[in-house]
Amino acid sequence: MAADAGPIAILAGSDQLPVLLSDRLRRDGRDHRILAFRGFAAPETRSRADAIVDLLDVRRTQSIIAGWRPSIVILAGAVRRPQPSAFLNTFSALRNGRELAHLLAQGDDGLLRSAVRFFEEQGYRVLGAHELAPELLAAPDLYTRAAPEPREARAVAVGFSMLADLAPHDMGQACIVAGERILAIEGPEGTDSMLARVRAFRRRFSRVRVDPGGVLVKTAKHGQDLRVDLPAIGPRTMINARRAGLKGVAVGSGVTLILNQEETIATADRLGLFLVAVEPEHAAAAGRVAAGNGR
Repeated sequence: MAADAGPIAILAGSDQLPVLLSDRLRRDGRDHRILAFRGFAAPETRSRADAIVDLLDVRRTQSIIAGWRPSIVILAGAVRRPQPSAFLNTFSALRNGRELAHLLAQGDDGLLRSAVRFFEEQGYRVLGAHELAPELLAAPDLYTRAAPEPREARAVAVGFSMLADLAPHDMGQACIVAGERILAIEGPEGTDSMLARVRAFRRRFSRVRVDPGGVLVKTAKHGQDLRVDLPAIGPRTMINARRAGLKGVAVGSGVTLILNQEETIATADRLGLFLVAVEPEHAAAAGRVAAGNGR
């Protein structure tokens, strides 16, 4: 059973969220430890980590967390299907074979829910990063000088509608829409790779012809446990959206993290992109109407 006065344990995946959360806890004077997953955690996260483990080394992870006796466990940063670098310690995979066979047979959502259940069964309190740093969540707003034109607003609505329809199938959290045409749906490779695909479509000699402009739409899946794998955007998202020829980015308010918010907004303004956060339920309903009117 976790100790009430123990530190906060951050289980760190990819991107900047673990570092931003650590900074927030440090400012608040809250004791915490970072356990970084090899093959996922960024270099800055690994440099701060109190321990680095293979994602698949269930027993070592359990041993480290038990030694820390944390009051709270937080899963921060994305962890997708294991990458080859996650298998560097092959012995860890072998000695955890039974647990791994069960975990890897599931989709991403199932994998993350299993992780939450695992820690809760050990007696730990599992919270989401947004519960300790709520300022990272997008509030309903237009953040940038640029705003979506009617065509982009329609694309935003269609994108939210499609993501809502795909949610039961454990699909990605993002898509790219131009007008009413879906150009790409996020797969296990993540948002940046999806943007790179659309960028490739627009190269001069590409065999694929796509509509100009477009919008990146990103939000949490309906019914998703917000304690794990919250969708996130940051400055790099804006840069890659511009490279893909998009006009802007729309995210679900209250369920999407904006990392390094000031820099993200400044980057979008510099590139002439819009960034808007809307309530997913309202946007999805508008998208169904828009799609129906277009037939």
